[in-house]
Parts: sequence; C-alpha cells; structure tokens
Amino acid sequence: MTSPIVRRSSNQSGQSKEPERASSMLLASRRFAAWAAEITLVVASGLIPFSIGVYANSRSDLNRVPLNPVLVVTERAIARPLALPVSYGIRNVAWPTNILWTIALLAPVTLSWWQLYLLAKTGRTIPKRWFKVRVVNEQGKPPGLGAVVIREGVGRWTVPISIAYLLWRYSFAFPNLGLFTFLCLLMIVGEGIGLPSRRGRRALHDQLAGTYTIDATRPIPSSLLANNRQAQSADGNDQAEGQEELAATETTQSPNLWRRIQQNPNLTLFGVGLTSMTAVLATLIGTQVYIQIQQSQRATKQINSQQFLELVKQLTPNSGATNEQRQSAILAMGGLNDPQSIKFLADLLVSETNPSLLDTIQQSLTTVGPQAIPELKNKNQFLVSELESVGSAATKERELRQGRLQRNQRTINKILSVYSGKMEGVDLTSTQLGQSGTPGSSFFNLVLDNLDLSGVKFKSANLNQASFKGSRFRGVGEDGRWDTYDDVMADLSQAQLQQANLTDANLSRVLMNRIDLSRATLNRANLSNARLYDAKLNSTQLVGADLRNAVLERASLTGADLGDAKLNEANLYAARLGRVTAIGTQLSFANLTNTDWQGADLSGAYLDRANLSNANLSATRLAGAVLRSAQMENVNLQNADLSLADLRGANVAGADFKGAILAPSKEDPADQFVKTPDLGSVSAVVQGVDFSKAKNLDSKQLAYICTQGGIHPRCP
Repeated sequence: MTSPIVRRSSNQSGQSKEPERASSMLLASRRFAAWAAEITLVVASGLIPFSIGVYANSRSDLNRVPLNPVLVVTERAIARPLALPVSYGIRNVAWPTNILWTIALLAPVTLSWWQLYLLAKTGRTIPKRWFKVRVVNEQGKPPGLGAVVIREGVGRWTVPISIAYLLWRYSFAFPNLGLFTFLCLLMIVGEGIGLPSRRGRRALHDQLAGTYTIDATRPIPSSLLANNRQAQSADGNDQAEGQEELAATETTQSPNLWRRIQQNPNLTLFGVGLTSMTAVLATLIGTQVYIQIQQSQRATKQINSQQFLELVKQLTPNSGATNEQRQSAILAMGGLNDPQSIKFLADLLVSETNPSLLDTIQQSLTTVGPQAIPELKNKNQFLVSELESVGSAATKERELRQGRLQRNQRTINKILSVYSGKMEGVDLTSTQLGQSGTPGSSFFNLVLDNLDLSGVKFKSANLNQASFKGSRFRGVGEDGRWDTYDDVMADLSQAQLQQANLTDANLSRVLMNRIDLSRATLNRANLSNARLYDAKLNSTQLVGADLRNAVLERASLTGADLGDAKLNEANLYAARLGRVTAIGTQLSFANLTNTDWQGADLSGAYLDRANLSNANLSATRLAGAVLRSAQMENVNLQNADLSLADLRGANVAGADFKGAILAPSKEDPADQFVKTPDLGSVSAVVQGVDFSKAKNLDSKQLAYICTQGGIHPRCP
C-alpha cells in the first residue's frame, strides 16, 4: 500500500521562509550595530584626547611650546586633498596639548590595526563579539590578514571613499566638505548594502575578499562547507567528484582577486608582459623627445651667445656706436632673456650714467620680467653693503652709491607693478626697497598700490614707508577658489614695514611672524587668519580692520588704534596692548589670556565669552563694554572704569577690583552736555554674577553689587 503524498500549500511554504527572513534582518541589524560601534570606538579614541588638548590649550597657566612637527606634517597632508586652508609658520600650544594631540593622532591608528588583527585571527572584533557577529572565509575559518586588508582597506573604505572623492572634487560640490561627508556616507552605506549574488546579497568588501558575515550564535551554514550532500549529481557520480564540482562551483560563485590570478596564470603573464612592453616603448619615446629638446636648447643657447657677444661689442665705450644704436642693442639684449644678458644689464644699470640709456636699461629689464628679479636682488644686497661701508656722512661717494641703489630699487618696483598677479615664487628676501632709517640714506619710496602681490617672498625685506593701498597679498591658486590648500600667499615674516600704508590691503592668511608694522596704516585691511606671532604693531592704525581668527600671540600693539576692528576668536595670548584705543572693538571669543591692557580704552568693546584670565586691565576704560560670560579669573581690574559694563555670566574668581568703578558717576547738573544713562536700564549689569572669590572689593562696590543683584556672602 502506497503512502499518501502530502503536498504543502504555498501559504505553508511562505510561512517557513518567514523565520529565515526575520533572522536575516536581525543579522543585518547586528552587523550595522557592530560596524557603528567599531567606528565610534576609533573616533572616540581620537576625539577625547583632542578635546582635552583644546581645553588645556585654553589654560593660561601652562607653558607654551611649538606644535609637534609630526602634527604639522599630518595637518598639511590632510589639508591638501580636502582643499582646506593650512596653518603655516610658528604656532605655540600648551605643552600638554602637544602630547594629547599626538595621542589623538596615534590612538585611532593603533586601535584600527588592533581591530584588523583580531578580525584576521578570530573573525571578530570586540564590537562584533558584543553583537554576536563573525566573519569567515569559504572554509568557515577566520579570514586571515591578507583577506582582511582587502576586505576593510580596499572594499569597505578605499573604493567607496575614492568614488565619493572623485564625484565631489570634479563637481559643483567642491570644496563643500559637508557635501563630501554626505557622499562618503552614501557610498559607504551603498557598499555595505551589497550586491546580489548566487548566494544572496553580499557587500562588495565581502565579495572582494571572499568572506562571509554570519551569526556567531548559530552553526556555520552548510552552504559554506564542501560536503557530500551538495556535491552529489543526479547521474550517481562518486563522492570525490561531487566535492570537486562543489569546489569549482564555489570558486565560480564567490571569486576574489587572488583566486582569479591563481586560476588564470597565462592571462596574468600576458598582462605583465604587455605592461612591460608599454613601459619600454614609453621610455624609448621619452628618451628621444628629451634628446631633441636638449639639442634644440643647445642650439638656441649657441645662437644667443653669438648675438650676446655682438651686442656687447656695440655697447663698449670705444665701439663708436651712436646713442640710438646703443639703445637698440640694450633692447635687443633684453629680448634674449638668458642669464648672461640679464646679468650684463643689471651690471650696466649700476655703471651707466647716461640718463636716456638708464631709462632704456630699465625698460629692457622690465621686458625680461620676473626672471630679472634674482639678479637685481643680488645687486641690491651688494649695493646696500657698499652704501653701509662709506658710513652715514654726506659725501659725494655716498651720493653716487645711493643713486645706484635707487635705480635698482625703481627697476624692481617697475617689474612688480607691470607683472601684477604673475609674481608667484619671486624671492625678494632681505632686499632693501624702503627707507633705512638713517637720515638722508635714501629718497626712494616703494609704491605698489592696487596690485596682486600674492606669492612674493618679502621675508626680512626692508619695505619701510612703502605704499600698498588696496593691494592683495594672497591669490586663489589653480582651483580658482578662496580658502583652499593651493591659495597663493606672500611671505612677510620679519619684514620691516614701519610707517607703510596698507589701507584696504588683503593680507588674509598671510604669514607675518615677527613683522615690524610700527606706525603703519592698516585701516580696513583684511587680516583674518593672518599669522602675526611676536609682531610689532606699536602705534599702528587698525581702524575697522578685520583680524578675525588672526594669531597675534606675544604681539606688541602698544598705542595702536583698534577702533571698530574685528578680532573675534583672535589669539592674543600674552600680547602687549597698553594704551590701545579699542572703542567698539569686537573681541568676542578671543583668547586674551596674560594680555596687558594697562591704560587702554575699551569703551563699548564686545568681550563676550572672551578669555581674559590673568590679564592686566588696570586703569582701563571699560565703560559700556560687553563682558557677558567672559573668563576673568585673576584679572587685574585695579582702577578700571566698569561703569555700564555688562558682566552677566562672567567668571570673576580671583579678580582684583581695587579702586574699580562699577557704577556710573552722578550727573553734574552744571554740565548740560554729559548725560548719564538711566540707572534702571543698567541695573542688570552684575545680576547673578558671583563675586564671592573676587578680591579687594570695598564697601561702596559691595553695596552696588548687592543692590544690583550680584552674589556675595556679605549681601543681605
């Protein structure tokens, strides 16, 4: 009697698949959670010490040291591909910050490699153990270091981020980092979702490495193991043949890069041979091109040498050539544009006395352009040393040498004017183009108004009393965008610019460490993000200047006028600002620790959330200043005028209020011009401020604090 055949309905079949689908969804969720935990651990390992380092850097009681060179190199390496502006020159940080930021760099790298090692040897990282997830190869074993590097380094990160970077870099999104981050996340998630294959949907990194992500709480799926049941064929092949078929099938179903190379050695050999032949052919062609170029250059050089010798003969004193012929020869020599002709013209500029020929020589050197600058610079330094050797006494010899130097300076001035915007890389280091300070030493004034001087190196140059009104010392670079890595910037570090006129000049992000701008005019100049470490700005006019995020650490601004200037988030650590006029100046979030403002006028200045720890504000005028939430620990406020100042939220622990004025003086009825504001409108200037740890508060100050809502143990 035959047994009945039981058929399952389609509903029963569908129900049997539901637990499998639910299990698959649960595994996907745990995989994502494990991956998120891995990323969180790596990010936290760097972010935590970095944040502590930022806090330590804000402390004023810690010694400051130059930033670790490793961190500087890393910063530049990151900034270049991401088109970020990079900080150049000296940058001092608190000594713990150097250590903490170095840890913030090394910790994520170390943790990442440790996770890769665990994944290679055990198939699980620490987060994968938490979420019961395991990575195995086709034999159900841990994948090994080679497969893990391909899986994580190539598949999971390099491929998606490279695609995102190319899309970002060559589209409208560049240089918006927010859009780049979004594209990276999109590509990483898309890669993680996976591509369909014969064994189901698998992520690209798993397919490249030949790995599988499985549930660690269950046995290894039989589909991953070479067993007899999957290997048997319908026509009764034996067990060994079945296993071979299964192995071949698995190889076909889940190929990886290394397996393809092993299976196709002839194709690999052909590819290597083709690449080698291409390289050899390219080398031969390149060699021939190089030889042809060299031969052409030698021929041109020989022709130029012959022409040069003929022109020199015409310019000799006993040649018998007319003045017009000599002028033509000078102009023709400038057209040669080779080193020997440039040197000859630079020497001739010094030795010639004929005014008409001197003008022609300057014209010829101007035609040569920036290529003439190195020779003119060398001649300039030689003439300066000659001038110094004859002393400061007014003699005929000194006058003669001074005239030669002036001709050299005027020629450089003319080249810089004519080739505006084309001077990148021009080196005028230690060149004298301004007044030397010695009475009667020079009558030349450098005038470079409304020009593009980006990329010029003025390091240690003498530019005293020069005029740069409206000129730009930075350019956009090749990408045509501001504030990216390839911005072209001049170098003005250690330059002398006393009494120079830089009104409306663009000096943003320019390097100006230890520059001397004493008594210079910088009204409305753009100095945002500029680096002015240890700079001299004594008695400098900076009215309306933009100094946001500028570094003025240890700079001297004694007697400077900062009226209406913007110094938001600027770093003025240990700067000297005695007798500064800073009426209405914006100093919000600025680092003003250890600064000296003695005798300064800060009326109406915005100092909200600024760090004034250990600052000297004695005898300063702070009437109407906004000091909300400012850090004022141990600040010296002796004899300061704080009438009408807003101190709400400020930290005044340890602040010295000896002789400080907290309330406006009463109105003098006889004075009809001075009107004291309504006291009711300023009643909250100290409301909620804790003066418990403030020092040297007298009875009058305490009475005002208590009546206006301040906090002190002696208040009723």
